[in-house]
Amino acid sequence: MNDTENLSEKAKSLQELLVSQQTLLLSTASDSGVPDISVAPYVRDQVGCFYIFISELATHTTNLLNNPQASVMFIRPESESNNLFARERAVFNCKAKEIRREEPLYAAQLKVLLGKFGEIVSLLNSLNDFHLFALCPETGRYVMGFGQAYAINVKDGKVLPLDRKIFDH
Repeated sequence: MNDTENLSEKAKSLQELLVSQQTLLLSTASDSGVPDISVAPYVRDQVGCFYIFISELATHTTNLLNNPQASVMFIRPESESNNLFARERAVFNCKAKEIRREEPLYAAQLKVLLGKFGEIVSLLNSLNDFHLFALCPETGRYVMGFGQAYAINVKDGKVLPLDRKIFDH
C-alpha cells in the first residue's frame, strides 16, 4: 500500500469514528477564560459543521453565546480501545454560530435532529431556552494511537501526518 492509499484509509477510519458517535464532547470557555466541558447529541451537515441543540440553563450555551470558539472531540469508547493511553480520537477547533429560530436553516436542521433523535427534539423545541448552534471546524487533528497523529483538512476530510501543513489560512 502506498502513502496515498494509506492516508486514504486513515481518512476513512476517521469518518467511521465520527459516524459511530451520536454525541460529541464539547469544550467551551467563559468570557474570563474558565474552561467547561460537556456532552451534546449532534448531527452533521454535508459541509462538515456539527449542529447541537442545547439549553441556556447549561454553562456551555452561555459560553457559546459570549465566546464563539469551541473544541469538539470524538473518542473511541474505552471498551473498544486496546490501550487507554492511546485511544483513537478526533478533535476539531470550531467557530460557533447560533442559528436563530426564524432562519430557514433552523427548521431544516431541527428536522434532521428529529429524524435522528425522535420526539424529544419537538419537546425541547417547545422550550424557549433551547438554542441551535452550528459548530464549524476550522482545524482538526486525528490520533489513531501512539505515533499516529494526523492533521485533518476540514475542507475535504483528508489527513496528513501532523508534521506537515495542510491548512490554507
